[in-house]
Amino acid sequence: MPSLSACAVLFMGLSSIAAVAAAPAPRAIGLGDFDRLRHVANPACSPDGRWIAYTVEEPDIEADERKSSIWMVDFEGAGAVRLTQGVESVGSPEFSPDGRYVSFLAQRAGDAKSQIYLLDRRGGEPEAITHVTGDIGAYAWAPDGARLVISMSAGEDAPGADAPGAAAPGAKTPKPIVIDRMHFKEDITGYLTSADRAQLYVLALATKKLEPLTQERQFDDTMPKWSPDGRSIAYVSNHASDPDVSDVRELYVIESKPGSVPRKIADFYAPFRFSVLWSADGSRIVYSSGIEVKRNAYAQDHLNLVTVADGTRRELAAGLDRALYSPVLTGDANTIAAILEEDRSEIPVLVRLDTGSLQRQMTDERSLTDLCSAAGHVAAVASADRRAPEIHALEGHSLRKLSAHNDAFMGEVAFGAVEDISFPSRDGTEVHGLLTKPVDYRPGRLYPTLVWLHGGPNEQDSHGLNFSTYALALQRQWFAAHGYVVLAINYRGSGGRGEAFSAAIAADWGRKDVEDVLAGVDHLVRAKIADPQRLGIGGWSYGAILTDYTIASDHRFKAAVSGAGSGNQLALYGTDQYITQDNAEIGPPWRQPARWMQISYPLLHADRIDTPTLFEGGDRDFNVPIAGSEQMYQALRTLGVPTELIVYPGQFHELTRPSYIKFRMQRDLDWFDRHLAPGPR
Repeated sequence: MPSLSACAVLFMGLSSIAAVAAAPAPRAIGLGDFDRLRHVANPACSPDGRWIAYTVEEPDIEADERKSSIWMVDFEGAGAVRLTQGVESVGSPEFSPDGRYVSFLAQRAGDAKSQIYLLDRRGGEPEAITHVTGDIGAYAWAPDGARLVISMSAGEDAPGADAPGAAAPGAKTPKPIVIDRMHFKEDITGYLTSADRAQLYVLALATKKLEPLTQERQFDDTMPKWSPDGRSIAYVSNHASDPDVSDVRELYVIESKPGSVPRKIADFYAPFRFSVLWSADGSRIVYSSGIEVKRNAYAQDHLNLVTVADGTRRELAAGLDRALYSPVLTGDANTIAAILEEDRSEIPVLVRLDTGSLQRQMTDERSLTDLCSAAGHVAAVASADRRAPEIHALEGHSLRKLSAHNDAFMGEVAFGAVEDISFPSRDGTEVHGLLTKPVDYRPGRLYPTLVWLHGGPNEQDSHGLNFSTYALALQRQWFAAHGYVVLAINYRGSGGRGEAFSAAIAADWGRKDVEDVLAGVDHLVRAKIADPQRLGIGGWSYGAILTDYTIASDHRFKAAVSGAGSGNQLALYGTDQYITQDNAEIGPPWRQPARWMQISYPLLHADRIDTPTLFEGGDRDFNVPIAGSEQMYQALRTLGVPTELIVYPGQFHELTRPSYIKFRMQRDLDWFDRHLAPGPR
């Protein structure tokens, strides 16, 4: 007869087995799970380094909107606290220099536009400290905590400045929009006029008095940052005779009192991700730069260091052929942290200001999207193939997770394996990508295979769960959960492989990138993974444009999904938001008609397409206007090729309504199922 202690051990063992048996097995991702996603972003570190404020975007099912709230977590990871409880979205959290307040932007009931609010961490309701009719783009606290600098379009606050499309006082009819700029439209923002150009203002908290700091309204003054001593403000502008035509940007420094005259200390080509960062002693400024306008759409951002006193400047990590961005201070006055865009990963690095040398903090497969720092602590938003974006502490060569907004969801769902893949393109160029497999993948079986293409084109597919509206990584897992192998290809034009690789398709869209896509499919067919009779292709934005190019070049695909794309680039000239890029990279149509005809071949040669294709997009998209999808839909209807067009009312380039996101996910899957017959799951 066993002893009492042995019985206890046996009982404990049986209990553990029973607990394991009772735990539900991980399941495939379901459509309802898209309502459970929490998008963590925009970290801001408290001055004492103990706390991180950040935004969490989640669906409001009743309102059918995705809304952001502000949360806070400490560096010990003791638990997250929600700071804002209102029904509106809030953003741009910052700590006051004494750490007492968290400020943020929100448009609450009665607000004409988004205002800056202060929330006392000791308790109480948020208080609006601005009451402006202009659009606040960015703001920053002065080191003394008594002032803020605000980058804002004048709106109705300036004499003679009318907000575009705003109704006259007491009237219901919007005013006509008088266009007076070359760059006259922007997705989400809408139509632009000179009244939308931003200037800098200084707000005194004690009096709530708002005074203009920069006076020239024909320029955009953005990205304001206070010097450590609070005497000066650095900002980015463009004082060309027509700022919309020039892609050069300029870095200015101005004393932080009205009537001061700005001093230019650097000029540079515009980057994708603007950054301005003062050194700890205030003697130097780190800023980001891009490349010449002709190839600017394929830029790999660089970081530069300029001495404030004399304008002496040099590139940091010189010779690094990768994007480097989001610099923040560290505890070492001569070292900054930043994010490096590597091949299929975005990793943290340390960069020395004295030598310019760069040290990678980790080499594993991660995707970092944001950094903040204070008092020697650095925090990041990070994710991986099977780890949702969360707040992490960056400690040496490792990340320690602090927030857990997606843990419950991630603990329930089984994700397919994600593997690196590489293959030669037609001309021998090595191309990389990611392969997502079904959870129950069995080697030797041929699978229906989808090529799912990222946008940009200068973005890249990387090892991270993307919870944005594009939802690329998550959508790949959605397809894999329904029996598909999904191939993500970082075709030429993508980031992560250097400027030459990215700029290889400049003014030559739809040729080398198509070759890379077809080479990836050939590779999977040779590897006995992809069923050559059940191939599909799709994407959003440039991923959709590349889909159109590919199905007009090859007949192997049995189904396609093209979201927010275009097959006739000439028809979009001047109607989208890319006039500067179009004129510089391709040239105006009257100078380069043959080139415009070449890159518009999906529509001009639509009779080569026999792939059933689903087109879709938002009716308010100014990025890639839905006319691009409408034209391709009408062409295939005319030709008798199976096609559908889905228009999402009130949506811009990215979908934001939770119901529309779920509708899109299901409709895309149904389209592929209909034409590829994936078989049992």
